[in-house]
Amino acid sequence: MRGRTDPLAVLGAVSAMALYANFAWALDAPTPDPAAAMQVASTSAGSGAAAGSEDNEAETPDSVEQGHTQMPDSFDRRPIAALLHESRLVGLRDTTFNMQLRTYDLDRINFDGSDSEAWTLGGSAGFKTGYFGNFAALGATGYTSQRLYGPLDKDGTKLLQTGQEPYTVMGELYGQFRLTDGIVAIAGRKALDTPYINTQDSLMTPNTFNLYAVQGTIGSTDERTLRFGAGFVDQIKERNSENFQSMATAAGAPGGVDRGVYTAGAIYKAGTFAIGAIDYYSADIINIAYTEIKYTIALDKRVSLRFGAQYADQSSTGTDLLTGKSFSTHQGGFKAELAIGPALFTTVHTITAVGTVTGSGSTASGTDMRNPWGAYPGYTAVQIENFYRAGENATMLRAAYNFPRFTGLSVYALWVDGSTPNVNKQYAQKETDLNVKWNPQSPAWKQLTLLVRYGHVSQGGPTDQHEDELRLVLYYQLR
Repeated sequence: MRGRTDPLAVLGAVSAMALYANFAWALDAPTPDPAAAMQVASTSAGSGAAAGSEDNEAETPDSVEQGHTQMPDSFDRRPIAALLHESRLVGLRDTTFNMQLRTYDLDRINFDGSDSEAWTLGGSAGFKTGYFGNFAALGATGYTSQRLYGPLDKDGTKLLQTGQEPYTVMGELYGQFRLTDGIVAIAGRKALDTPYINTQDSLMTPNTFNLYAVQGTIGSTDERTLRFGAGFVDQIKERNSENFQSMATAAGAPGGVDRGVYTAGAIYKAGTFAIGAIDYYSADIINIAYTEIKYTIALDKRVSLRFGAQYADQSSTGTDLLTGKSFSTHQGGFKAELAIGPALFTTVHTITAVGTVTGSGSTASGTDMRNPWGAYPGYTAVQIENFYRAGENATMLRAAYNFPRFTGLSVYALWVDGSTPNVNKQYAQKETDLNVKWNPQSPAWKQLTLLVRYGHVSQGGPTDQHEDELRLVLYYQLR
């Protein structure tokens, strides 16, 4: 029988969280919801998914991994009509509240045979006001994760802080300013979702950031729009932390190095075609450039082909304070999908360069891709592994199915086969994942979501090694 903490203490912490006062950089999107990444409905720009023609007919799934953000999902996804309506909201009268309860059990057997395990209770609570003077709005969100079970010798799940310690934090506290009907500015602590700076909301609480940004949409309809964003991100509060720290520190720079990140990007959508690019520049640390294209060809009412391509380039900048050496690498990926009604079949291939490292007058090969400020957007980055090591190529096969609407059930399985990296004492890996999502359809329980996620990684080498991870997650959304 598991040992447990005092339930009254946990209840008190969750109640205190509710006094804090939700929000992701799709500026007025609801609280980041990990369950949404296993979407029953495909909502990504350019997906071309058709809604079910019958009430009980499920929509076509998407293939974006939980907690990840790809280019067409970045920036503001709301239609212009929503922005126009929002501009008429009045201060406190139109304040909205949002609360999500989560309980999460994660059990992992690591490559070295050690265990990482915890069971937690928590979530988020927040508010956002309407616009005062048709110009300024305020928002805030508090987050907490409290330990129900977590032996000290099974640390490492990231559901809690190091040492299996609980935490409570004001993750968002910001002002939002309406510049035009389609353009807003934000300053303060805020969630943000772009390919490389994102909430990575797949555990108890998301990353949030201290930022100054402008974001907007140009275009009169959702069928032909240009969404854009630009800003400066100064600090990050990592998922299981109570403190904000420099973006350079989070990237791995030595103590005392304090640098932020300048970022700018845009995504253009015309019908089922979408193309976007974004750049992240941190002086003396790293520059990351990313671009992605998606296109859908409809073959029949509920049959379509989907294609995607992505490319990321990473290199050190300035005086190379991140590692003390100059480095450069890149990765490309290709995706092809067949959507047939409630089923989606996906095949992916990614290619990671060996990369170069230059220092002390010599040049060597072998540097991995990096994801210092959120989930990695690569097509073969899945539940456990990212498959982005130096010289590592990976192929993924994935199948997803949404059962009829009345069941509230969806499922997907995937397999990734990675090659041997071009680094000594690193070996080829394979990962198999199985994910099940259930959302009860009865009115009394429709805000409830249950996720079961299982991942298995096998690794070659002198001795075969394995990593197994089971996640049991329950969300209850209150609005």
